[in-house]
Amino acid sequence: MIHFMNLIHLVYNFLWGDLITIPLPGGSSLGLSLLVLLLVPTAIYFTLRTRFLPFRLFPEMLRVSIEKRNPEHRDGISGLQALIVSTATRVGMGNLIGVVAAISAGGPGAIFWMWVMALLGSATAFAEATLAQIYKQRDPLYGGFRGGPAYYIHALFVKPGSRKKRSIIAILFALSGLLCWCGISQVIGNSVSSAFRNAFHIPPLYTTIVLVLVAAFIVLRKNATVKVLDVVVPVMAGLYFFLTLFIIFKHIGQVPAVFARIFQEAFGLRQAAAGGMGAVIMNGIKRGLFSNEAGSGSAPCAAAAADISHPAKEGLLQALGVFIDTLLICSCSALIMLLTPASLTDGLQGMDLLQTAMRYHIGEPGVIFIAVILWLFSFSTFIGILFYARSNVAYLFGDNWSAQTLYKVLALVMLFIGGLAAYTFVWDLGDIGIGLMTIFNMMALIPLSPKVIESLKDYEQNHRHDKTL
Repeated sequence: MIHFMNLIHLVYNFLWGDLITIPLPGGSSLGLSLLVLLLVPTAIYFTLRTRFLPFRLFPEMLRVSIEKRNPEHRDGISGLQALIVSTATRVGMGNLIGVVAAISAGGPGAIFWMWVMALLGSATAFAEATLAQIYKQRDPLYGGFRGGPAYYIHALFVKPGSRKKRSIIAILFALSGLLCWCGISQVIGNSVSSAFRNAFHIPPLYTTIVLVLVAAFIVLRKNATVKVLDVVVPVMAGLYFFLTLFIIFKHIGQVPAVFARIFQEAFGLRQAAAGGMGAVIMNGIKRGLFSNEAGSGSAPCAAAAADISHPAKEGLLQALGVFIDTLLICSCSALIMLLTPASLTDGLQGMDLLQTAMRYHIGEPGVIFIAVILWLFSFSTFIGILFYARSNVAYLFGDNWSAQTLYKVLALVMLFIGGLAAYTFVWDLGDIGIGLMTIFNMMALIPLSPKVIESLKDYEQNHRHDKTL
């Protein structure tokens, strides 16, 4: 067991630890992990190859998001529903705890670098969602379509007519995804039970039992997931967004100073003298990359399920999802904290910092609100990742209900265990899972990029003025 734990620690450090260290002014340094070295150049590559799509086609993303669905495309979920599913997992705990962690470790300047990664990462999100649409398959179990990285990786490495039924790289991606989502399930259970214990003094066991029962009622039914998320995601995001707007307008005179502070500290002008410039930049980049999930291969599992008129349209919708996640929701969380006097939050981290900020703005109801909104964010994340898991389970084990149900039961068990206690070992497995997913996904994204560019060109030349999804 000790040897296995050492192996997990070694793999974790390989993925998330600093492989390269660059000296910076003031005695600071910039540590670059393997995942940053993979994701940032890929994001820049697709931004350039798509001719700055996040900036050039942002109005088109908004236009596509309000298009009506074509009556002929009824075999699967709509493109907008696929966006809602992926938003359910993007707009999760990372938008609360992740932003808190970025500010705690890197200061307000880290938020600027989260914005930069959203602008670049949306091009990566476009690429992987477009590929998911190009290589999607019919889903005989749930109806509609399925797909994702496992399927476009398979198309890259297994040539037509080959006797091979599966690709090793695709298998590894699918297994990494299932490992990651089990780890996330435990984190969700622990975060929700902790928040309710702090806000309502409810024993974790009771909170966890209710959470697992409600989740089981939804995920063990055939097609309840999308219907539930259609309601939960707009409600939770809307409540959080409008409460933030209320707080911003309440302190509107301080907002310019907050943005000035973000930009001033973004380049570590103050931190450079104290040797903290690297922390500002890297905390923002890392939190930005893994808040929007662009490049990890998660969101394409939802994007592939959409029955939509053109692959590039789903790519545009998923690119918009990155903006919603980071530029909108994450910025809301950041402003809540930065509009709180520093004397109240000094030394605080995690949920303590966020709940203290909310208590300052709207009193004790703010602490209760954060507990409830965290429950909604976490619950929707759990439902969303099990939607993702469908295609990976199908790729590994074929089309059978037994495998699908067993994985759902395993995730529910992990949700229950996490609600009772925090096991960092399992959390590390989740981090390893998403790291491995990213590596295997990257192995296909660049080689298949001509398909992405071809689809984008076809859309802009021949389908840009289509009026239906």
